Amino acid sequence: MPVDLPIHAAPLPYEARLAARPAAAVDLLVIHCTELPDLATAREYGERVLYESGGGNSGHYYIDRDGALYRYVAPTRIAHHTRGYNERSIGVELVNRGRWPDWFDSRRQAMTEPYTEAQIGALLALIGQLRRDLPNLRYVAGHEDLDTADVPASDDAAVTVRRKRDPGPLFPWPRLAPSGLERLSPVP
Repeated sequence: MPVDLPIHAAPLPYEARLAARPAAAVDLLVIHCTELPDLATAREYGERVLYESGGGNSGHYYIDRDGALYRYVAPTRIAHHTRGYNERSIGVELVNRGRWPDWFDSRRQAMTEPYTEAQIGALLALIGQLRRDLPNLRYVAGHEDLDTADVPASDDAAVTVRRKRDPGPLFPWPRLAPSGLERLSPVP
């Protein structure tokens, strides 16, 4: 019998205000990178209240560079992490600098920080546990697969850049093949 993962429960202050859903409603896992320097900064961003409902933007789970796993939002709550997909998905954030601090500068779009072995190992273990806990979990996608909008570059409004590029070109998608999840791409 599989053993539950060591997950640090660290609910966001507004978690109870997020809409509830049954576990059976979840069929998609969305992989993100924080595009921030560290877990503490990601937590600060997650705690920001941005909506009249009293909630903010956050994933459900965060995986630090050392593989430590944190749950900010219960999987039976709808977190705000991917436009148009929140009701059916779980968001997993991997701590990674991404394009930070110049997310939309057209001259700084390269994502050069590799994901650590500890992060990928923790992600695979988390996927295994979620597949046991969420009976309809079948799909996986990157944030960049689902949010394909372009925005004006911060350095030149005549140029556009991708709004979301995470988890980015260094994410090891082939490592997820044994998870049994099917890669989901949006319908054009």
